[in-house]
Amino acid sequence: MLEHIPAWLGSLMRNVRAGHSKLVIVDPHLDLPRLDDSAFIDLTSPAFAGGTRLPIRFTADGDGVSPPLVWGPLPAGTASLALIVEDPDAPAPHPLVHGIVWGLPADTHRLEEGAIAANAENAADGRDVGRNSYFGEGWLAPDPPTGHGTHDYVFQLFALAHRPVIGHNPGRGDLVKAIRGNILAAGMLVGTYSRGEDAALAKDEPGFGAAVV
Repeated sequence: MLEHIPAWLGSLMRNVRAGHSKLVIVDPHLDLPRLDDSAFIDLTSPAFAGGTRLPIRFTADGDGVSPPLVWGPLPAGTASLALIVEDPDAPAPHPLVHGIVWGLPADTHRLEEGAIAANAENAADGRDVGRNSYFGEGWLAPDPPTGHGTHDYVFQLFALAHRPVIGHNPGRGDLVKAIRGNILAAGMLVGTYSRGEDAALAKDEPGFGAAVV
């Protein structure tokens, strides 16, 4: 949708951004533990390094599937996990939600490529996918406005002491309310994407080592 904004308008809106201070992981009301070694989850992806450009296949310019994720040890007492992916650089009052997954079992340590997808009912292991900012269930593929600059896509994973009681197909507000005061540890991974400017290509993109315009 945002790819249809003309480049001149995207350039004019470069400084119009929701802001990283509005990400879920920095919400002061979450009662998040101090993220020291015991409360930090090592969240990574085999598809891209933290802080680097998302491969095109995970965006609206490619297949639009969610990327694979892998995480390390969880603290004792973890009952389930929840994931939310947000774009704090969106030209909107609040970060755009690109994906929500909740009810992940504590013995789960990865999400496969394409796992953030619409599902009619809970999976057999209890996980469920929530709705994105466009009110669809599943992965909202990154599609920043042309000329708006680089956008961060922030993957935020939370280890929870109790499996939250939450309705089917929850949105951001439902998730935040359900995990507040329930967080044992958290992890974060950032991928970037942009349109209409020079940007380093991911290794699996055509022309790796060149620039995209």
